Amino acid sequence: MREFPDVIAWSIPAFLLLVVLERVSYLLHRDDDEVGYSAADTATSLAMGLGSVFTDLLWKIPIAAAYALLFTLTPLRVAEVWWSWPLVLLAQDFFYYWSHRSHHVVRILWASHVVHHSSQRFNLSTALRQPWTGLTSWVFYVPLILAGVHPAVLAFCGSVNLLYQFWIHTERIDRLPRWYEFVFNTPSHHRVHHASQGGYLDRNFGGILIVWDRLFGSFAAEKERCVYGLTKNIGTYNPLRVAFHEYVSIARDVREAATWRQRAGHLLRGPGWRPEPEPTAPVAAPAPRPASAPAT
Repeated sequence: MREFPDVIAWSIPAFLLLVVLERVSYLLHRDDDEVGYSAADTATSLAMGLGSVFTDLLWKIPIAAAYALLFTLTPLRVAEVWWSWPLVLLAQDFFYYWSHRSHHVVRILWASHVVHHSSQRFNLSTALRQPWTGLTSWVFYVPLILAGVHPAVLAFCGSVNLLYQFWIHTERIDRLPRWYEFVFNTPSHHRVHHASQGGYLDRNFGGILIVWDRLFGSFAAEKERCVYGLTKNIGTYNPLRVAFHEYVSIARDVREAATWRQRAGHLLRGPGWRPEPEPTAPVAAPAPRPASAPAT
């Protein structure tokens, strides 16, 4: 089994160069309806990206061990031939869609992914705002390992998917040709994904392809101006708070929950879920006072 290059690590200088070039483009030509950059926001995104490089190294150890064990247990093998690579990349993108969608609708998964949506700006530096708790996605790709995809091949395809998604974090590119917009994820589609207004929430989960969203009913076209960030923004540039604020909120809600069902709901229901108020026992009406005895 040959070694595959770490395309994300090799691409970091290009990422930083493109961030600088996009920032310069705003200085040279600023559109009034574009949010652009701010120093504090960009610094936070870069800090989150740098931190994720180191934390991902830690998470890869147990994930690689689990994948290696499952790969040795399955009798299936996907041959490394020219025609298998597009199929594996297609399958990886399919499971990425379901992983991404699940990370929006299950709160304990959202606690990791919310980091990427915490910026109220949308530019190439936002693509680098990555979580430090990246242990929540690996289980979605277990079917590929059991089907015989080598873990190194899966990791390489995942890197290609992530690399593709870098350039779609921009307001500088408007609509692309209709055929491309129909099949592939684009800046227009991904702006919708990062928007926080109601009609855009939980839409456009695709990685490379947008056809999954069209097939499974989660697609929304960009129509009105996007408002980026969270429905309730956290108002901080502190990387530690950005990385862990939702876990703190979950712990508080679980601690204050009245029942185990509510505790499970705070973990497994959607990010905005709140338990129904407990019914209160009806207050008994006071007994009528006896009539006074007639005077004699």
